[in-house]
Amino acid sequence: MQVFSCSLLVYVLCSVSRTSSQRLDGESGSKPHILMVLVDDWGWANVGYHRDPATDEVQTPNFDRLAKKEGVELDHHYAHCVCSPSRSSFLSGRLPIHVNVDNDDVRRYNEHDPISGFQGIPRNMTVIAEKLKQAGYATHQVGKWDAGMATPDHTPKGRGFDKSFGYFHHQNDYFTEQQGFCLQGLTKPNDLWDTDQPAFGWNGTDYEELLFATRVLDIVNKHNVSQPLFLYYAPHIVHGPLQVPKDYEDKFTFIDDETRRLYHAMVNYLDDIIGNVTQAFINRGMWNNTLMVVSSDNGGPEYANGGANNYPLKGAKTSNWQGGVRVNAFVSGGFLPQSMRGVTLDGYVALCDWYATFCHLAGVDSTDTRAAVAKLPPVDSLNMWPYISGMSQTSPRVDVPLGPQIMGGFEGIGGGAGLISGNYKILVGKIGQAGWTGPQYPNNTNPTGGFTAIEDCGNGCLFDIKNDPEERHNLAQSMPAVLVEMQNKYNSTMKSLFLPDRGTISPRACEYVIDYYRGFWGPFLP
Repeated sequence: MQVFSCSLLVYVLCSVSRTSSQRLDGESGSKPHILMVLVDDWGWANVGYHRDPATDEVQTPNFDRLAKKEGVELDHHYAHCVCSPSRSSFLSGRLPIHVNVDNDDVRRYNEHDPISGFQGIPRNMTVIAEKLKQAGYATHQVGKWDAGMATPDHTPKGRGFDKSFGYFHHQNDYFTEQQGFCLQGLTKPNDLWDTDQPAFGWNGTDYEELLFATRVLDIVNKHNVSQPLFLYYAPHIVHGPLQVPKDYEDKFTFIDDETRRLYHAMVNYLDDIIGNVTQAFINRGMWNNTLMVVSSDNGGPEYANGGANNYPLKGAKTSNWQGGVRVNAFVSGGFLPQSMRGVTLDGYVALCDWYATFCHLAGVDSTDTRAAVAKLPPVDSLNMWPYISGMSQTSPRVDVPLGPQIMGGFEGIGGGAGLISGNYKILVGKIGQAGWTGPQYPNNTNPTGGFTAIEDCGNGCLFDIKNDPEERHNLAQSMPAVLVEMQNKYNSTMKSLFLPDRGTISPRACEYVIDYYRGFWGPFLP
């Protein structure tokens, strides 16, 4: 693994060091600043507030403080089981089954469908940044995009972000920013984009998450505080490849398993960034009027070399077991009512629900008229602010559809679908990652991690996830009436599954890498 100096991170962290006398609450403006942090591949057991008893392996003091002391923990917050559908869901305000369940290549293109014939979010859907711009927000995106690249309309700028700095694919190299191949492997393109052009001069200069952290802090430190800010930070961490500066890995030398050591070091690196980003908001006098939302995009990957752990939940990323879709999430910030800080809520929240919530706080209608004209699915998002702020005792969401995992138009192995409704959850088809880990995983008995068990649920496995959160007791035979009710709900829900033909990998993507972008990925269609 390459080793890079972390001196810049030390400088950045010191430059925004905490002033202990500063207050964390105060007067709020009419429109809050919104900081959305969508962590990548973050396991349920890879944050301190989910570890009882505590362990030295998980060092997340900032996440723990923001969630348990200063925020609201969302104990039943749901995402899709893989990356791109979850990001498409958040940005568009749709449940994954109504926007994108295809976790596929950004080079996909179907010339016969100019609206939905691409990877990611259909062209005519309005994303949250466009809504917030209507309300006068400055809008910034930093980090992973994974919601479309084919045309300028699919990029963050085309989706309403004033400025952006990040990458388009599922992942790239943390030190070189290279991803994939062109010309039969002779060219390794860079995946790093700066608003409307390749990020020339930035690739290969330092650890990628450090580049993102520096850009986030620069945005906060230069922001006109009289204007509401929407900052969408989507870290590369903790998605593979598992790479981290050596000084962080050295903090965890007591962990003998390399995969687990690297993963925990990366989480700790991100925790330091989050602590200093929030401190920058405080230093600028913005924190009192900031709503911060933190979520993972799916459960942690427990497959080989994934490094994560969702203990004690069953399953992991790529599966619809709780370990794949019930994710770490919390709300914090000075805009949150004092009475709600330190509260844990167990009502259902879906990642798409932040769309209507943010629109409500910004004072704009969440209805997507442009999508309606194009005959695309409407917004599913529900306003969670009454629930999160304590004005309502119950969540407005009672059902959470769990879409299938699709790759290239085909259902992935073990990617069967399901539905949560009330206390119950039904899973249909073959569900992979069908097992449980222990508190320390991966470990010497399974050094790279990964288990391949697939459970065939046929027409329905049934679980009471409120009383059996680990999904150990299939109630399908003992509760046939409930099973039939859940089967009917599931079948009705899946009738609206949005599954357009997104085409095949277009050779134009590599042509543009070579002929237009001087070795970088970028939009390849007008």
